[in-house]
Amino acid sequence: MTILVTGSTGTIGTQVLNHLAGQGVEVRALTRSPGKAQFPQHVTAVRGDLADVDSVRAALIGVSTLFLLVPNAADELTQAMLTLTAAREAGVKGIVYLSVFKGEAYADVPHFAGKHTVERMIEALDLPATVLRPAYFIQNDLRLKEPLLNFGAYGMPIGAKGISMVDIRDIGEAAAIELLRRERASAPLGRETYALVGPDVVTGEGAAAIWRDELGRAISYGGDDLAAMEQRFKAAMPAWLALDMRLMFGRYQSDGAVATADELARLTKLLGRAPRAYRDFARDAAAQWHKG
Repeated sequence: MTILVTGSTGTIGTQVLNHLAGQGVEVRALTRSPGKAQFPQHVTAVRGDLADVDSVRAALIGVSTLFLLVPNAADELTQAMLTLTAAREAGVKGIVYLSVFKGEAYADVPHFAGKHTVERMIEALDLPATVLRPAYFIQNDLRLKEPLLNFGAYGMPIGAKGISMVDIRDIGEAAAIELLRRERASAPLGRETYALVGPDVVTGEGAAAIWRDELGRAISYGGDDLAAMEQRFKAAMPAWLALDMRLMFGRYQSDGAVATADELARLTKLLGRAPRAYRDFARDAAAQWHKG
């Protein structure tokens, strides 16, 4: 009885592994470079790449529960669907799939549309899966340290409609709860879906105001210029992904990504507490930055 975690060296995979620690289950972590990976003591590194289905098949031998996180890649959809096929053929009894909040609505955003298609596969084949739909990660805004401190600007063009941003620690904990529930069940469980969201609705101006309070200095919202954002992102990622991100932020501006009261209540019940708030994150980050 073993849990396999994909995306194991990334932001969310690391959180999932940390929350599985000490739970008395065998955990394997899929990685392209087992020799270089540094995992918690209870985790076994397994060589594999979601772009190489034969390596995935080998890694799934003896696995009963799968955490599936597919990175933003040009062939993300193919990787996800083939991995689910391999898991189904291997007899995996439980799956936790990391999708995205508003995937069904943002039809023009490639990685949203791809994740929604994977959800359709899970539903059509009635796979024993929990689908987790995280909103924008709160910790993405750690990248704004320099513009916040040096230029007094909140630079993510999230607009005025608002986003129910989620803390990555809540994502990891929710995933671990569902992985353990499925791993410990005597038979495959029915499908579940959770929106992974925060308790407040963060806008561009609202985020600037929070940082103004926590940093104790003038902070302004950098505005909604998506073309400038795309050019900036192209310095750090492929052009196709920069455009994908621009389209996502465009939908944040036009539609927002606000959770319903029912979605928030359902996540609160799963976690056994309220999800973490953006202001708490900003307060902690400001304290760390002041120390530095």
